[in-house]
Amino acid sequence: MTDLTLTPNIEGPDDFYAELLAAHEGLSFEESNAFNARLLLILANHIGDRAVLARALEAAHRPTPETNT
Repeated sequence: MTDLTLTPNIEGPDDFYAELLAAHEGLSFEESNAFNARLLLILANHIGDRAVLARALEAAHRPTPETNT
């Protein structure tokens, strides 16, 4: 599977965003960056598909993700 979902796909996206912000509360800039790195690696490991991860890296370089293409 190499498809990368770039369209909204999170149940309760506003709730998740609030949880993400709350997870950063009280963290220094460095701690926040380390948290983001750990979260990214955990999610990348969960995905596991190197082709999907490569597409995600490419998509992250674009200022605004397009829909699946």
